[in-house]
Amino acid sequence: MPLYGWNGKILRINLTKKSVKIQEVDRDVLAKFVGGRGLAAWILWNEIKPGTDPLSPDNKLVFMAGPLTGLPLPSSGKIVVASKSPLTHGYGDGNVGTKFSVSLRKAGYDGIVIEGKAKKPVYIFIENEKVEIKSAEHLWGLDTFETEDKLESETGKGFGIVEIGPAGENLVKYAVVMSEKGRAGGRPGMGAVMGSKNLKAIVAHGDREIPLFDKESLVKKGAEGYSKIKQSDAYDFWMRQGTTGVLRWCQEASVLPTYNFREGVFDEYEGITGEVLEKLKQFTKGCPNCNMICGHNVRFKVDEGEFITELDYENVAMLGSNIGIGDLNKVSYLNLLADKFGVDTISVGSAIGFAMELSERGIIKDKIEWGDYKKAAELIKDITYKKTKLGKMLAEGIEFTAKKLGKGSESFAMHVKGLPISAYDCHAAPGMALAYGTSPIGAHHKDAWIIMREIKQYERHAYNKEKVETLVWLQNLRGGLFETLTTCRLPWIEVGYPYEEYYDLFYFATGMKISYEFIQELTNRIYSLIRAFWVREYKAEGKKWLRGYDIPPARWFKEPLTKGPEKGAKLDYDNYNKMLSWYYELRGWNENGIPTKETLEKLGLPEVADVLWK
Repeated sequence: MPLYGWNGKILRINLTKKSVKIQEVDRDVLAKFVGGRGLAAWILWNEIKPGTDPLSPDNKLVFMAGPLTGLPLPSSGKIVVASKSPLTHGYGDGNVGTKFSVSLRKAGYDGIVIEGKAKKPVYIFIENEKVEIKSAEHLWGLDTFETEDKLESETGKGFGIVEIGPAGENLVKYAVVMSEKGRAGGRPGMGAVMGSKNLKAIVAHGDREIPLFDKESLVKKGAEGYSKIKQSDAYDFWMRQGTTGVLRWCQEASVLPTYNFREGVFDEYEGITGEVLEKLKQFTKGCPNCNMICGHNVRFKVDEGEFITELDYENVAMLGSNIGIGDLNKVSYLNLLADKFGVDTISVGSAIGFAMELSERGIIKDKIEWGDYKKAAELIKDITYKKTKLGKMLAEGIEFTAKKLGKGSESFAMHVKGLPISAYDCHAAPGMALAYGTSPIGAHHKDAWIIMREIKQYERHAYNKEKVETLVWLQNLRGGLFETLTTCRLPWIEVGYPYEEYYDLFYFATGMKISYEFIQELTNRIYSLIRAFWVREYKAEGKKWLRGYDIPPARWFKEPLTKGPEKGAKLDYDNYNKMLSWYYELRGWNENGIPTKETLEKLGLPEVADVLWK
């Protein structure tokens, strides 16, 4: 029986042995894990020896597409990059919207598994069946923009490229994988894993047809999807401001991260809003197969010169209000530095905010004041190149830095499981706090952005089971459906394109019929497998798994907001724990947040249950 939707082939590249193999993927595995995050998590669970050093040759780096990646349908230009995280020592992943994802699929592959370590810097060249490991010594040390320009001149503009910058080369624990001068993925240090393997870039091109079950119906349905998106009432505003349109709402709702998540409102927020972005915007740039483009590129001026950079809400808030900067020109420069160096904008914004508070409290001797953009820019460089004692510490992550320095700093090191919190303050948003606590990679908003629903539809300060049920539903769709198909969630989230439409698109691509019940079981399987990976790795490294790992920092529980409409608000520890218990119950996990043997067996993971509960 022919395989539709998937190519059914994964490239396996061992950089130590300089070997390239093609693996045929079992049909039953595809049905069980679909693609993207699902297949990546399954590979990492089965192939990484417990306790493996994330930056050793034994760790594996996985690039995995899904059965809808690269097809003519809304926002299908995504690929997942995953590994054991050097930042958290648990499961880590992220997705990147890039031409590389489509190129890889059209070359005839659904993914790549990279293992070992090259003796000298290399890049991987893929053109259909031709796969080569080439020297990248001439690329090592270049920033991400220079790397892409150089590779384009060598290979041609039709190739998709993913690469790392100096942060990945220098093993900064939150270095990311970059593409197309502004697209990033893999916050938990996927760029550092790539750097540890002496792998600078991967270049791909293909001209093969992806096999489809019903191509005519898929193309028709995809075209209808593009039309529905453009007809949405929210489309015009989205195209004007993209994700930065939410910044003003965050200020009004008192959830804008300010001064290292100390407050939820910022006095100078007017200087970094979506309206300011509109005035500076030069052009928009989107992922392949997208007609609701979110890449807003602004031209800005600072003392250092005039430049262009791509902005979204997360980097504006984390490099703006979170560190006390209310000038979008200055924020843009910090963002440009981070993108060129290949360091995660959210995490480096968190590191700078943490350093500023350490300085304010006299815990470190370095003088870095709130809003000092020159010192912030200097610190990004210090972190990337590990030039100073502070830079070296912060390059290891804020959790590491807090443990090293002590003096109460752990209470305001804003992370969950080692991953810095992305740009929403949760003093007055318990549902979003739980979303951060239970995200499968650490504190990230991607899997369940419940905060707007929580504030608009619910009693925002309530701790109830309804919020937890909504959170699980959101995770099942955002972190399950979209991360495995693998397509962008924004058509559904931002302009209301029904997620159910992807059920038909999946059927026309693969011939398999799915429903929400299928997605719920699939997501429970993947989330339980990922949680099992965390528990196994912590155990192998001598740490007992505790439910406390799913609880946000003490600041949100002990230090109330001192200004804004939610002045006095803080989280309630006991009620948060009630919600956490409900979450575990809905996932079929025990009171410590570990999947039970019965749950794992029910989800078709008896071999995982044997390892976890032997």
